[in-house]
Amino acid sequence: MNLPQTYEALFQEAEQLDLYKKLVLQLNKDFLYANIDLDFSGDILPSSLKFILHETVYKLIQEKFAEYLNLLYIIDVSEDKIKKLNGDDTLKLSEEVSFLILQREWQKVWYKQKFSKNKL
Repeated sequence: MNLPQTYEALFQEAEQLDLYKKLVLQLNKDFLYANIDLDFSGDILPSSLKFILHETVYKLIQEKFAEYLNLLYIIDVSEDKIKKLNGDDTLKLSEEVSFLILQREWQKVWYKQKFSKNKL
């Protein structure tokens, strides 16, 4: 599986494969597990999803760092990828982390879809 390298490519692929709603559901599920009060509606626009996720990650980094780390653990974002990011600019860092979160959630949704079809 080749992971999309931009928000646009990720959202486009999710829409093409009819998996965008499952991506949103996966985000909601993992945020609930992390005990973070964020619940995206199933029909949220990709631009709104990107904005709200970015804003939420930024606030977590700034105000609730332990919850931020717990979220990354629950979603299973690669520690190596996080370590490679530049933390000097929190706004830019939160945008990059938001994309890593979406990439990982996309992986989960894509693999579930791929392997559930093969079992039938």
